[in-house]
Amino acid sequence: MAVAPPRTRWRALLGAVLAAAFLAGCSTGKDAVDQASGGENGFVAGDGTGKVIPVAERKAGPAFQGRYLGGESFDSASLAGQVVVLNFWGSWCAPCRVETPEFSKVYERVRGQGVQFLGVAVRDSEQGAQAFYTNRKIAFRSLFDPAGKVALAFRAIPPSAIPSTVILDKHGRVADVHVGTMLSGDLQPVLAALVAES
Repeated sequence: MAVAPPRTRWRALLGAVLAAAFLAGCSTGKDAVDQASGGENGFVAGDGTGKVIPVAERKAGPAFQGRYLGGESFDSASLAGQVVVLNFWGSWCAPCRVETPEFSKVYERVRGQGVQFLGVAVRDSEQGAQAFYTNRKIAFRSLFDPAGKVALAFRAIPPSAIPSTVILDKHGRVADVHVGTMLSGDLQPVLAALVAES
């Protein structure tokens, strides 16, 4: 049996680790993530790269359901017709402490333009996630998703680091995937372009 060269084996291993990083620590089956593994030591840093997808190549985003911080139920059907910024974050994630307040400021500026923001708190406690939101006066709502079920719905374009951001166009198609910290200077041009689309 042929053995892959060391470099090939290393690349394959690295790819597998990155693809599975978000779902590390599964303990109760394929649809659950162990929130206890999500401290600072569990953070997987993205490289800050984004991928704006040409209109002709965009695929429909998945339907998903969840629960807001505080308990109210959520269905992604409520986002129809809007540009959606879906941000995966955790109170334990140091870059999120910079990124989430910046997102909140952008949200305040664009909320009347058909743009909706939705946080997804992963690998977190509800108390920690709620305190993060309250203390930083975040203007947009967040789902509480300790098991990572929303991320699993996006398995075709996995948010493989925290923070990660997926942006859907007005037709519910995946228009941008940004792995790692996304600041307002990165976000605003993307939103302006998507809002301008028919």
